[in-house]
Amino acid sequence: MKASPSNLFEQPRRSRSLAHEVVLDIGEKIRSGVYQPGSKLPTEVEIMRHYGVSRTVVREAISRLQAAGIAQTRHGVGTFIVGNRESIGFKVDPDALVMIRELMAVLEMRASLETEAAGLAAMRRSEQDLEAMRQTLDQFWASIEQGGDTVELDVQFHKQIAMASANHYFSDVLDHLGNMVMPRARVGSGKLIRDTSAEYLRKICGEHETIYSAILRKDSRMARAAMHLHLGNSRERLRNAHNLAGSHDDDPMLP
Repeated sequence: MKASPSNLFEQPRRSRSLAHEVVLDIGEKIRSGVYQPGSKLPTEVEIMRHYGVSRTVVREAISRLQAAGIAQTRHGVGTFIVGNRESIGFKVDPDALVMIRELMAVLEMRASLETEAAGLAAMRRSEQDLEAMRQTLDQFWASIEQGGDTVELDVQFHKQIAMASANHYFSDVLDHLGNMVMPRARVGSGKLIRDTSAEYLRKICGEHETIYSAILRKDSRMARAAMHLHLGNSRERLRNAHNLAGSHDDDPMLP
């Protein structure tokens, strides 16, 4: 006998936000491949019965999925998954929103700081700088395939670019920030859970390769553009995390 759509759900954990719990459980189904892009979610009534929540809670949860670009409702037809596993790279605890605002502020600062550092690195890098960056990237790729930790290698690559700028103030600032320089390092604290899928990490390392390639060619304009895009993508992932946790439209740090 074919299982009904509602049977695909597992019993969720209880927390202060029922809508948040529904979002997390549906998100986990997408991450694990139970729901594929284009698949239809159970009806509002089925979700209500399974989770034991009101229609208001269900609609709020669906609204959050829509805001994150993961689901789309077609009136008279139903709600469908339109995002993929990478669309939900973070699972967020509501108590972590302060941390997210902090990280967003750091990323705004980094966008100006590291973009310029990358441009200067393209003009001033030495062969030793290039060798160090290449070694870090190779280790990053190897760690992805082996399922190892890539956070330190991520931080290291950014610091190597700062050092290659031949302006010690860039590297001094990154050293001062410590793990705050890397959202993936901070979100491993237990309040935010980072997506460690190989596909996600390959995307990050691919962005690093684009930056490195521009520095190798001494193309300062492209190096700046590649770094700016890379940090912009990081900020977008945090925006998606915020949308999954709930809307705070009055917060200027989280547009």
